[in-house]
Amino acid sequence: MKGIILAGGLGTRLHPLTKITNKHLLPVYDRPMIYYPIQTLINAGIRDILIVTGGNNAGDFLRLLGNGKDFGLKHLNYTYQEKEGGIAEAVGLAEHFAEGERVLIMLGDNIIEGNIKDAVEEFKSQRSGAKILLKEVDNPKEYGIAQIKNGRITKIEEKPKKPKSNYAVIGIYMYDNQVFDIVRTLKPSVRGELEITDVNNAYLKMGELFYSTLKGYWLDAGESINALLKANKIVAQKGANKKYF
Repeated sequence: MKGIILAGGLGTRLHPLTKITNKHLLPVYDRPMIYYPIQTLINAGIRDILIVTGGNNAGDFLRLLGNGKDFGLKHLNYTYQEKEGGIAEAVGLAEHFAEGERVLIMLGDNIIEGNIKDAVEEFKSQRSGAKILLKEVDNPKEYGIAQIKNGRITKIEEKPKKPKSNYAVIGIYMYDNQVFDIVRTLKPSVRGELEITDVNNAYLKMGELFYSTLKGYWLDAGESINALLKANKIVAQKGANKKYF
């Protein structure tokens, strides 16, 4: 199983900080934001990792991370997203890297407290399909929300006005190799992007979308300036991912 970290975009919601750097290179407490998802994948037993980046500061990732030696990796892979085409488009860029294997996709601005190794192992035992991670949130109107019945997801709604649950779909997704065929069928949303929710709904229609709930906190550190400040405070107080070089 291979890991893909999505770290592109212009980060306009974090201006002026991101006028001179990629948001995933901004500090969260004592290290750059991108370090956290890398460590999450490593803690889950994934060692073959691709960084998808973009914008004017893509070269800074190579200068910072190199081949991943500081994380105990033999090699890190990189690819470039030329425009802001959405999360699903970025996933499609990783098809050559996947080489037919299953993939775990993680957004580069997501920081978690716990370990997802058990969820990864459960996904590996699935014959096919996808697995997403959910987390209970206090403000479900702000997220993609999963409706659940009899232990199965029945629907995913983006920022619902009347949420049917408070289980948000967080930025960690596991897919079999069908995902690249699905991405090729997608049409841009009103935002002009290929949406990851459409990928998840495609698996849902096939009856092959499963989930686990995340223990510990989940932070979307790149959502806003206030979210970045909150992430710095929580990580400083509680730590994240525990293991670092």
